[in-house]
Amino acid sequence: MPELESFSLDPASPADWAAVRAQGHRMLDDLFDHLSRLRERPVWQPIPPEVRAAFDEPLPSAPVALAEAHGRFMDQILPYAVGNTHPRFMGWVHGGGTVEGMLAEMLAAGLNANLGGRDQMPLEVERQTVRWMRDLFGFPATAGGLLVTGSSMANLLGVLVARTRTLGTLSRQTGVAASADGPRLVAYAAESAHGCVAQAFSISGLGTQALRRVPVGADHRLDLAALQAQITADRIAGLRPFLVVGTAGTVDTGAVDDLAAIADVARREGLWFHVDGAFGALGMLSPEVAPLLRGIERADSIALDFHKWGQVPYDAGFLLVRDQADQLAAFASPAAYLSRHPRGLAAGSPWPCDLGPDLSRGFRALKVWFTLVTHGTDRLGAAIAQSCRLAQRLRARIVAEPTLALLAPVTLNIVCFRYLGPPGARGLDAAATDHLNAELVADLHESGLAVPSTTTLGGRTAIRVALVNHRTTAADLGVLLDAVLRLGARRCRPCPAESALLVETTP
Repeated sequence: MPELESFSLDPASPADWAAVRAQGHRMLDDLFDHLSRLRERPVWQPIPPEVRAAFDEPLPSAPVALAEAHGRFMDQILPYAVGNTHPRFMGWVHGGGTVEGMLAEMLAAGLNANLGGRDQMPLEVERQTVRWMRDLFGFPATAGGLLVTGSSMANLLGVLVARTRTLGTLSRQTGVAASADGPRLVAYAAESAHGCVAQAFSISGLGTQALRRVPVGADHRLDLAALQAQITADRIAGLRPFLVVGTAGTVDTGAVDDLAAIADVARREGLWFHVDGAFGALGMLSPEVAPLLRGIERADSIALDFHKWGQVPYDAGFLLVRDQADQLAAFASPAAYLSRHPRGLAAGSPWPCDLGPDLSRGFRALKVWFTLVTHGTDRLGAAIAQSCRLAQRLRARIVAEPTLALLAPVTLNIVCFRYLGPPGARGLDAAATDHLNAELVADLHESGLAVPSTTTLGGRTAIRVALVNHRTTAADLGVLLDAVLRLGARRCRPCPAESALLVETTP
């Protein structure tokens, strides 16, 4: 072991630096090759048992060469990832990422900045991102924001800000139960709202029972009459409504709640208005989609993800709050070692650690900044609009195909449908069709041709297609539907004795 005075994890000599540099070039070249040839690869493939077992090894005490570690990445990790960079990954609302974002991640890692605070230029990049989002959503100059891991965290922080605004900053010392010496707090979200909203109530100490799940209409949007009726009933029962959550792009169908109408209810009832815009909020970048989001500019807080429709590499969530003072009231915590000074590295207050729970924070803003700067909002907005146009094209093909049934309106970029079985047969009952569709989606995954997902609508299993990746084309939709029809027909075979259908239990 070298003496401590001379020990470093950096390369030991100019020759060693040159070797690492050369290997780094090969690593980048391999990723460029991978991204440029995505269509030649399966979207997803099962992990072989021997590959999985290779990662059950003990913690290494001795080093291996960088080239060997990279070789393992190329052979054992890259081929068996989730596949959301692929243009036919359509299962969940995952962005495809960009080359520019990948390179920005490399730069951020090389800089290795901690963005919890202090006077540093990386924080100015994040603050510029906050200002850009403030302007995009029409928020006032008082607005504040914070980059976080994703919308699950952003929604949690939104609930915490609303809770502290309602109960007062003293509640941070006395706790929720002691502070709520008056009526119990209750809040509202559509039953189609993402599960992370209910989880936020669990984590915040308010409890999931405090979140009223409001019914939705046939359009899968929050029922405004039901919302008003629930608020009225809760007030009569002696409870204290404090928050209503609207969704801009529901997880199952992509529906957008009537945000303007919810804003009216929130103003009339004195409620904090939070919007979960995990992927849909960035529709504001598209002149075609933005009108569907009317009313979002009236929110008190918005949660969104840059790593979905914004195509920024994971992870890059964001919370925008109308008044930064509310964020500071919820999270700022003075500590001696975090003391500020008007000069030196301790300047630049407020710091991000005053606006959320994290002190250790990576430079997420750089990949967001790079993506916005190198592509511009016009191109990003066009990619968003294109995904919605592709969804409408897929909808039209489904409606025209007698063996398929559309299960929900197509508002944005999510299409839900069902395979019914080959034509000319007596057909299957609902439970058998549920099983058929679930198995069909697994067949599609294992084929490597396309990756949709499943969801449940009206008690029935649906094939769910989420079109998010900027690389997806109309031809990819054709590959998906052709595979659905071909694999579906293979799973169904005539039963001669009954002229009915039997569903194969294996591919």
